[in-house]
Amino acid sequence: MKSAYERAMERFGQEKITKLSDEQKQKLAELDKFYQAKIAERELLLKAQKEKAAQENDPEAYYQIDAQLVSERQRLQEELEEKKEEVRKGAAR
Repeated sequence: MKSAYERAMERFGQEKITKLSDEQKQKLAELDKFYQAKIAERELLLKAQKEKAAQENDPEAYYQIDAQLVSERQRLQEELEEKKEEVRKGAAR
Protein backbone atom coordinates (compact mmCIF):
# COMPACT_ATOMS: atom_id res chain seq x y z
CA MET A 1 0.00 0.00 0.00
CA LYS A 2 1.39 3.40 -0.99
CA SER A 3 1.56 6.38 1.30
CA ALA A 4 -0.26 9.61 0.49
CA TYR A 5 3.12 11.19 -0.22
CA GLU A 6 4.02 8.51 -2.77
CA ARG A 7 0.66 8.85 -4.52
CA ALA A 8 1.00 12.64 -4.66
CA MET A 9 4.50 12.39 -6.11
CA GLU A 10 3.26 10.01 -8.78
CA ARG A 11 0.53 12.48 -9.73
CA PHE A 12 3.12 15.19 -10.15
CA GLY A 13 5.23 13.05 -12.45
CA GLN A 14 7.96 11.85 -10.18
CA GLU A 15 8.03 8.18 -10.96
CA LYS A 16 10.62 6.97 -8.51
CA ILE A 17 10.82 7.93 -4.86
CA THR A 18 14.23 7.19 -3.48
CA LYS A 19 14.63 5.90 0.01
CA LEU A 20 17.42 7.41 2.04
CA SER A 21 19.78 5.29 4.06
CA ASP A 22 20.39 5.99 7.72
CA GLU A 23 23.82 7.34 6.79
CA GLN A 24 22.29 9.78 4.31
CA LYS A 25 19.70 10.89 6.86
CA GLN A 26 22.51 11.48 9.33
CA LYS A 27 24.47 13.51 6.76
CA LEU A 28 21.40 15.63 6.02
CA ALA A 29 20.88 16.27 9.74
CA GLU A 30 24.56 17.22 10.13
CA LEU A 31 24.29 19.62 7.20
CA ASP A 32 21.22 21.23 8.75
CA LYS A 33 23.01 21.73 12.07
CA PHE A 34 26.16 23.06 10.42
CA TYR A 35 24.32 25.61 8.31
CA GLN A 36 22.07 26.65 11.19
CA ALA A 37 25.25 27.43 13.12
CA LYS A 38 26.73 29.36 10.20
CA ILE A 39 23.56 31.41 9.82
CA ALA A 40 23.41 32.11 13.57
CA GLU A 41 27.06 33.18 13.53
CA ARG A 42 26.44 35.67 10.71
CA GLU A 43 23.30 36.95 12.42
CA LEU A 44 25.22 37.63 15.63
CA LEU A 45 28.01 39.43 13.81
CA LEU A 46 25.68 41.54 11.72
CA LYS A 47 23.39 42.22 14.67
CA ALA A 48 26.29 43.87 16.46
CA GLN A 49 27.01 45.95 13.37
CA LYS A 50 23.33 46.92 13.10
CA GLU A 51 23.29 48.02 16.73
CA LYS A 52 26.39 50.14 16.16
CA ALA A 53 24.78 51.76 13.10
CA ALA A 54 21.63 52.43 15.12
CA GLN A 55 23.63 54.03 17.93
CA GLU A 56 25.44 56.22 15.41
CA ASN A 57 22.05 57.16 13.95
CA ASP A 58 23.07 55.94 10.48
CA PRO A 59 19.91 54.55 8.86
CA GLU A 60 21.60 53.92 5.51
CA ALA A 61 24.25 51.67 7.07
CA TYR A 62 21.57 49.98 9.17
CA TYR A 63 19.49 49.05 6.12
CA GLN A 64 22.58 47.98 4.14
CA ILE A 65 23.55 45.63 6.94
CA ASP A 66 19.99 44.34 7.09
CA ALA A 67 20.03 43.69 3.33
CA GLN A 68 23.40 41.98 3.68
CA LEU A 69 21.97 39.70 6.36
CA VAL A 70 19.04 38.72 4.13
CA SER A 71 21.41 38.09 1.22
CA GLU A 72 23.83 35.99 3.25
CA ARG A 73 21.02 33.98 4.83
CA GLN A 74 19.63 33.25 1.36
CA ARG A 75 23.08 32.33 0.00
CA LEU A 76 23.72 29.95 2.88
CA GLN A 77 20.27 28.40 2.48
CA GLU A 78 20.91 27.82 -1.23
CA GLU A 79 24.32 26.33 -0.45
CA LEU A 80 22.68 24.01 2.08
CA GLU A 81 20.08 22.86 -0.45
CA GLU A 82 22.80 22.14 -3.03
CA LYS A 83 24.75 20.01 -0.56
CA LYS A 84 21.60 18.21 0.56
CA GLU A 85 20.74 17.46 -3.08
CA GLU A 86 24.21 15.93 -3.54
CA VAL A 87 23.55 13.62 -0.57
CA ARG A 88 20.12 12.73 -1.94
CA LYS A 89 21.52 11.97 -5.40
CA GLY A 90 23.81 9.47 -3.72
CA ALA A 91 20.62 7.55 -2.85
CA ALA A 92 19.61 7.33 -6.50
CA ARG A 93 22.81 5.61 -7.52
